[in-house]
This record gives sequence, structure tokens and C-alpha cells, in this order.
Amino acid sequence: MNTSRSRGRTWRGAALAVLLTTGALTAAAPDAQGDGARTETPVTSTHPADGVTESVVRVKLPLPRSFGDRPAACDQLSYLRYRSADGPAASADADRILVAQPGILEGAGAFDSVARGTVAKAAAQGRHIEFWALDRRSNCLEDRTGIASGDQHTAVDYYYRAKQVDGRVFGGFVGDNRLGWMAKLGIEQTVRDEYDLLVHELPDQGLRRNKVLCGGHSLGGVVTGYFAAADFDGDPTTLADAGQNQCAGYFALDTTISTSLADLSGSLPDDTDLPDIGLGYAAVQAGLDTGVLPRSLSAPVLLNPETMTLLAIAGLGAVRDADGEADLPAYLPSGINIEATNRFLFSKDAATFLTGSPGVKDFRLTNATVLGALMDDNSVPLAFLQSSVGFFDGGPVTDKSFPAANGGTQPTRLFGVGYKAIPAQPHGPLYTWRDYDRVGDADDPGYRSADGTPFTDAGKEVTDLQELARSLAEQPLDFTEQYFPTKLVTDIQLATSPQVRKLVVHPTGLTANPTLTVLAGDGLLAGRIPADLHPVVAAGYQHLDVLTAAPEQNNGLPEPVSGALSSFARTPR
Repeated sequence: MNTSRSRGRTWRGAALAVLLTTGALTAAAPDAQGDGARTETPVTSTHPADGVTESVVRVKLPLPRSFGDRPAACDQLSYLRYRSADGPAASADADRILVAQPGILEGAGAFDSVARGTVAKAAAQGRHIEFWALDRRSNCLEDRTGIASGDQHTAVDYYYRAKQVDGRVFGGFVGDNRLGWMAKLGIEQTVRDEYDLLVHELPDQGLRRNKVLCGGHSLGGVVTGYFAAADFDGDPTTLADAGQNQCAGYFALDTTISTSLADLSGSLPDDTDLPDIGLGYAAVQAGLDTGVLPRSLSAPVLLNPETMTLLAIAGLGAVRDADGEADLPAYLPSGINIEATNRFLFSKDAATFLTGSPGVKDFRLTNATVLGALMDDNSVPLAFLQSSVGFFDGGPVTDKSFPAANGGTQPTRLFGVGYKAIPAQPHGPLYTWRDYDRVGDADDPGYRSADGTPFTDAGKEVTDLQELARSLAEQPLDFTEQYFPTKLVTDIQLATSPQVRKLVVHPTGLTANPTLTVLAGDGLLAGRIPADLHPVVAAGYQHLDVLTAAPEQNNGLPEPVSGALSSFARTPR
């Protein structure tokens, strides 16, 4: 390995993470011992009956006083708890408990489909397991009031026009000047949060050791790696508190259990030609503390709270009236972030992006088509946001050659592997959405790129758009993470620094327990799948599909991810 080149990439990645980023506060809380106040609230969903009960759990576990002022909600940890309706009410009595860390810019709601599928498959085999989808602490800043209204127009009015919902007015998207407490929210606190939550919910260490399976999706695999190697009592000679001894096994969903970002090259554009700025850990931390470096990752295009909220709003439209003609593009207020996002996602080439014509408002689209255009791997040019939910229908399409041309060689996995398409006829037909299980049917037009390559086929479509819409619009904990802590990425990118290296107290913890690795065939590791991990490979899947895939696939078989997880949960220690 070329060490200098690797180090240069690390610093360039840190630089880009910085360049990508552009509640009422309580008094600082006492040092985190927490009163452990706990609430559990049932979640109602339009998901078809599957024998799975869902609830949202919130536990008060305050941050240390050193974090400073923060919203009161940020002194609690939250997760979605999925369990068999016929199973035991107490988590400690379950056969196994899978605890999942989300990926970058991802929240607990993203696990809805795979969590339900895993619990249901285990129940069908006579076992009662639970799936806990964790929210990282920074998700506390999100306000779901507008989405919870269930109406697109109400949600838009709430978030963008300062109109009330149930007597509440949106406090605005949180600026970096109010995120000083997040300057310390890195990998150390993230794994501490998981440990404290597990200890609170399952106080018996022996039970955790035998029943809990620790894992995650994307960046969640790296977080799990640090958790497995961590020591939580400050004494490395006492092992009951070691991360590896809180888990009976590990699971990795389109990721690996490691302490490196190397396997996630498509989750952030970290392989660039940016100059090596040479920042060390202390300089980065000083920049975060002073606000010279932004405390939350965002960008003017899609990756910021204002525009990520649009994903859930689009999900509302698809849930309520999938085939109805959308008015969302026209109803949204104008603004730099929204306009830049619309142009980035709905421009066929650079000229269209620069002029803004034709724009998304010039096309007739159903509500389902709007969501598909925002999330499908043949439309959205960001690999870590891609799922395979079908394809455009109802009118002619053309190649989307912006920001990358179809069929070209990409230096990174940032844009994914699928050819991108876009409606070709403004002011024309109503573009509908062909769902995943209708691709390849007799009435499928079989759209092709200009070079003759089919844009998609039945084997590459795996996620039901309605299920994805429900995960986006109906969950009390968000599908996305609108305020992703910059420090969580820079800590891991600076893994060789003494301040981060010291967190890996028990490096053998990464391999101390059995590991299940499930990879998307067309995901972040496509073309370089590590055979030594003996992974389950979901053919045709994109990065998000390992979480969102429909129970029945186009080949007539059940989706493999939840099957692999439920089987792994059955394996004796």
C-alpha cells in the first residue's frame, strides 16, 4: 500500500467533508448519569399486516456537561423497536435482539422494511426476535410535525411558509451557530451512546453477551467496528464492559465491520483532487469548536436539512395518492437550495442545469414519479441515496448525462453503476411510475439509452415504491439524518491520530464474534466484494435496497437480506 497516497486521500477526504458543509436551547445538562426516564409509544402504519408490532422508545440519557447548551430533546436517545405481535412483551425475554446503527445521513426510519421482514421471518419459524433501529443523538434536532400532518401542502406550509400545525410554528432549520454542542459529537460519544442505551434497556451483561447482535448499514458497520473494539469503564483489564462482550455477533449491511472508511467510497466523495490541506486532529477539533469548520455536513444540493425534508414530503404524496398528478414542484417556494436541488436531479445535461430550462415544473408527473425521481438508481446520481424502485413510464425518456455521462468511467463510486434517465417531453404526457414488479412485463416499453443499453431490467428492480414511501413519511423517527455530525466523519478519517487510535482498546474485538456480511450486488462494494468475508450478495441491489427491498422479488423468491438476518439470529453462540 502506498502510505503517502493513502494519507493524502485521508486529508483530502477531510477537506471535502469540510467543504461540503456550508430548538430552543436548555442550560447545559449535568454529567451524563441520566435519570433513565423511559417512554414507549406504539407506532401506527399503513404497512400491510405482517404480525410485527412497532413502537418508538425514548430514554433520557444526558450528555456530559462539557458539551454545553443544547436542545432538551438531545439529552435522550431514541430507537424504533420491532417485535413479533405474538412474542414476549419484555425485550429480555426475546430469543435475540438485533441492534442496528444507521449509515451516513440516515436515521432509524430507513430500517423499517428490513426490520419488519427479519422479525416476521423469525416468527414464521417459531422464534421471537426483536430489531432495534437506532437514531443517533443528532436526530434530536428534527421536527416531524409537518410530516406527521399526513398532507403534502400542510407540510410545505409548515416547513417553508411559517404556517402553524396543531398550534405549533416551525422554529426553522438549525444554523451552524446553534450547533456548538455537536463539535464534540464524534465516534467516542456515538459508541458510548449505544453502550449506555444497551445497559439501560438490558442491564444483565450476560444476557447482552448471549442475545444481542450488533451491526448496521453503511457507516453503521464502521461505528459497530469501533463499538466492538471499545472499552467502556476505563480499565482494559476488566472485560465485561468491553464492546465485544455486549454482542453475541455482528452484522454488516452493504458495509464491513471495521474501523476504516475504505469500504464506503461511494458514501462520501472522498477520492478527489482537492489539495492536501494537512489538518491534524487538534486543528480539526479547534475548527469545530470555534465554528471555523461547520459542525454538520451539508451542501447546497440535496444534502441539507431544507432539501432532505423534501424526501419525506414526496413520500407523503406517494402514500396518499400515488397515481395522482403531482403539484409538489409548483407548490414549493423558490429558494437557492430547492432550485439547485431541482436542477441537479432533473437536468439532462450541463446546459439544462445552467439555464434551468426545461425544469421539473415543466413536466407532468404523478406523485409516485416524483418520489421515484428522487430515490431511484436510474435517476438520482448519488450512490448512497439509491434504491431500485422501478422506472419512468407514460412517455419518452432520454439519457441523463449530468453530472456524469452514462457508460463513462467513474473515478469513484459516488454516482453508482446504473444508467440514468429523465423524461424527455416537457408540457407533454403525464409521466407515471412503473413499480419494481412490473418492470419486464409485456406492456413494458423497454426503454434504452442512446447507446442501446437497456436502462434497467426486472433483475435489477427490487424495492416497492409504496414501502419506501411509508418508511419516509410514516415513521416517527426520520429516514434521513438532517444534521449529520461532521466530527463523526473526521474522527474516522483521522483514525491514525493518537486521539482516535486510543479508542481502539481491544482490536481483536472486531473478529471476536461471528459476523454476517450482506452486500448489495450493485452497491458500494460492487466489483470489489471481499470473498474472505463469505458475504451474502443480493444480486442487482443498490446501497439502500438492503434496507428497503420488497418481501417478494421479481424472481418469485423472498428478499434475501431479512432471511439472512433471521437465520443468523438463530445461530447459537
